[in-house]
Amino acid sequence: MNKESNLSLKEIAVSFLQLVASGKVREAYQSYIAPEFRHHNPYFRGDAESLMIAMEENAVQNPQKILEVKLAVQEEDKVVVYSHVKQKPNDLGAAVVHIFRFEGNHIVELWDVGQPIPEDSPNENGMF
Repeated sequence: MNKESNLSLKEIAVSFLQLVASGKVREAYQSYIAPEFRHHNPYFRGDAESLMIAMEENAVQNPQKILEVKLAVQEEDKVVVYSHVKQKPNDLGAAVVHIFRFEGNHIVELWDVGQPIPEDSPNENGMF
């Protein structure tokens, strides 16, 4: 069991994302990722190491990344986090959804989808 075992699954998912966004990728993995972790990002191999390295490379390229969580929902062993992610402070960014599956207090599976925020949209409600 990790040191954060008193946190809810929603809090663990959000903490993981915040650590990754702040460049503390290895700390996030050591604290929250299960040994049998797998993910579904189509741009990288499906193992933990490949995604961790990609996240570390992104953190080096974008040290001022901003992740603003807009909504986190938990149902049983799944948590969905909807966020506004900016690689650089002046970017419009993207709406990103991360879906986590947990076993105990560890993340065992991750899906992520994103949609860039357009400069001009006819939708007066915005993406958030």
